[in-house]
Amino acid sequence: MFAKSCDFGYISAAPGIRRKTLVYGDKTLMTEFILKKGSVLEHHCHPQEQTGYLISGHLILTIGDEVQEIRRGDSWVIPGNVEHHAKILADSVALEVFAPRRDDYVPDKG
Repeated sequence: MFAKSCDFGYISAAPGIRRKTLVYGDKTLMTEFILKKGSVLEHHCHPQEQTGYLISGHLILTIGDEVQEIRRGDSWVIPGNVEHHAKILADSVALEVFAPRRDDYVPDKG
């Protein structure tokens, strides 16, 4: 599967947070997140492991009981079923991969 860069296809995930599935296979799924300064990703968890990379921006990420300040170029991994949340300190762009694939993030082709 290939995906070309484009400005459409973003979905609101929360106030100030948009996501777009870039590519996916049978076992993984890659998503871009656009995060606005001042927005909050509320506490949540899911069964998929989640690895991420901050392309630009600044945020505070909490994974379980661990809190880290994340800046451009930093990366992380969130084990499956571990609660996490984030506070967005500057306009940010993050790239994240989920394994196994998050079927709820697979775009509707119908």
